[in-house]
Amino acid sequence: MKLYNTRTRETSEFKPLASGKVGIYVCGATVQSFPHIGHVRSGINFDILRRWLTVSGYNVTFIRNVTDIDDKILEKSKAENIPWWALAFKYEQEFQKAYALLNVLPPTYEPRATGHITQMIELMQLLIDKGAAYAPGNGDVYLDVRALDSYLTLSRQKLDDLLPAGDAEETYKKDVRDFALWKAAKTGEPSWPTPWGDGRPGWHLECSAMAHSYLGESFDIHGGGLDLIFPHHENEIAQSEAAGYKFANIWMHNAWVTQSGEKMSKSLGNTMQVKELIKQVRGIELRFYLGSAHYRSMLEFSPEALQEAATNFQRIENFLKRAKEIVGDFEGVISAPVKAAFDDDLAVPQVLAHISEALRRGNTAITENNHEQVKSSAAEIRGALAILGCDPFDASFTANAAGSADLSDALDGVIQLALAQRQSARERKDFAASDAIRDGLAALGITIEDTPQGQRWTIKGSI
Repeated sequence: MKLYNTRTRETSEFKPLASGKVGIYVCGATVQSFPHIGHVRSGINFDILRRWLTVSGYNVTFIRNVTDIDDKILEKSKAENIPWWALAFKYEQEFQKAYALLNVLPPTYEPRATGHITQMIELMQLLIDKGAAYAPGNGDVYLDVRALDSYLTLSRQKLDDLLPAGDAEETYKKDVRDFALWKAAKTGEPSWPTPWGDGRPGWHLECSAMAHSYLGESFDIHGGGLDLIFPHHENEIAQSEAAGYKFANIWMHNAWVTQSGEKMSKSLGNTMQVKELIKQVRGIELRFYLGSAHYRSMLEFSPEALQEAATNFQRIENFLKRAKEIVGDFEGVISAPVKAAFDDDLAVPQVLAHISEALRRGNTAITENNHEQVKSSAAEIRGALAILGCDPFDASFTANAAGSADLSDALDGVIQLALAQRQSARERKDFAASDAIRDGLAALGITIEDTPQGQRWTIKGSI
């Protein structure tokens, strides 16, 4: 298996630090708003990585943190007029719902920043003892970037080209580019006691402390969005390596979801919240769309692209359901081409091309009544979809999606009612009524087919 390492700018063979085991840390949400698809794309991309490593035989420890104390959280709590901790919990639950609806596997552990203050204090003390950090006496603690052996190895910027870090009032720094490990308490804000004064942690410190707590001084993969390369991940590397930790062996970053060429963000007013989009398409279809591009490629969002992806997934899903009617139950398999694609830095577009080819073979096999080929194609498709987290027969997905705004369930219920009425009309030989129901559904783009297993419906163009 080969993976791209942002730090080396190379794609190379993945070699775990410990045989048969993989440790992954992914930066999770700062829980201060409803999740949009820009947020959850990271969750889906790294969920695909985790699934593939697991299928490849590795025992994966997957850590995804929750940042539950932050400047943005404090600002938003004032705007909503609720305590900061209540706001953080409220939106943490919204993220959990979104991950479940999109079939993102729960992490092995999901630490909150506020639960690891002790570990952060220990890390700061170590950095001060090593001469890499300093406490100027006002309650702040800073990393001394000029004292580091190396810095900016991820983004490859030059130190003197950087803008000042933090706020203008931070006048206690040795260098304006020194960043805060700990921020002195302010009136009305939450704080915790430390040897250097009461305050709260800096964003970068939180992740280094939590990664070390759960994965040790070195681990295999650190992931997150492209926008985290600088300053967040760069500063994680700086403080962790200054403490003497080897830290992450490979750095992986997913690209953005864009809209009109711009990064999706609340500040641009172009966010697309998960809770709204699943009113338009099913969770499994939204996941299929968000996971369809290579993780390092930008994904340009449009309603038309989302609907096209949903239709494409329905075409695949309908084939699998038809195959099950014909050949009975079947398990997914990983074909050689699909394995090669996933092993090539998670080349999902190639995987989707193989799914399309298997779908073509499968539909031809249905026409030719070749049951063996139908089963073979269906098994290949299901195996690939399982890694993408989009297996329509996956019981865990069904359970996670329960209670979602799934319009397809309502549609299926209405159509089944119409089909029952059509069947009743046929049984009493009222063929005019039977044909009227069929023609009425056809006018809505719904095709009815009479099979030995009973009536079957599809949306026009779905197979």
